[in-house]
Amino acid sequence: MLTRKQKELLDYLTAHAEAHDVPPSFDEMRDALGLASKSGIHRLVSGLEERGYIRRLANRARAIEILKPASNAMGEISRAVASAADAVSLPLLGRIAAGTPIEALSDPSNQLEVPASMLGRGEHFALEIVGDSMVEAGILEGDTVVIERSNTANHGEIVVALIQKQEATLKTLLKEPGRIGLQAENPRYETRYFQTNDVEVQGRLTGLIRKY
Repeated sequence: MLTRKQKELLDYLTAHAEAHDVPPSFDEMRDALGLASKSGIHRLVSGLEERGYIRRLANRARAIEILKPASNAMGEISRAVASAADAVSLPLLGRIAAGTPIEALSDPSNQLEVPASMLGRGEHFALEIVGDSMVEAGILEGDTVVIERSNTANHGEIVVALIQKQEATLKTLLKEPGRIGLQAENPRYETRYFQTNDVEVQGRLTGLIRKY
C-alpha cells in the first residue's frame, strides 16, 4: 500500500508523463509536492520503485519509466480495504518519537488489527508516531507504523533505533565508518551521530496506517 506522499508523487509523475516527453527533475518533483529538500523525494522515488510502480533507467539522467499508473494504486488501496476481514492482530507497543527521542512504551496488552497483506515473514509490531521529523518520508504525527522485528538493517532504511538502551526513535539509519547516524527526514532536525555500540536496531519499517 502506498503512503499519501507516494501516491501524490505517482499522480504527479503520471500527469507529467502525459504532458511532457521528458520526466521531471528532482527539483520539480520537490516543488510539486511542497517538500523542503530533495532527500524526501529520493526516498519516495525509491519507495515507488521498490513497490513496482516505476523504474529508474541506469545511465540516463531524469529517466523514470512508469510501470503502473496512479489508477492502479487506488485499486491496490481498494483491495486492501476489501481484504480487511483477513486481518492480523499486532501488539501496539506504544508511542515512538519521530523527533526528539522519547522512551518507547511497551504494553503488549494493546492490539491493532492490520490487513495480512501488509505483513511479510517474521514478527511484527506497531507503534504510534509522535513528532514531525519524518514528514518528508510521508510519516506524520498520529500515524501508526508497522515494524518488522530485526536487529539488523541496511544503510538508508527507516528503523526503530534504541539509543543507549533507554531512548527509542524512528529515523533513517546511516552506517558510516566507526559511527552510526540517525537521520531525520525534515530539514529542521540535524542528523545525530553515535558510537556504533550506542545504537541498537530493533526493527525495520514495513508499513504505515493513517486515520482520516
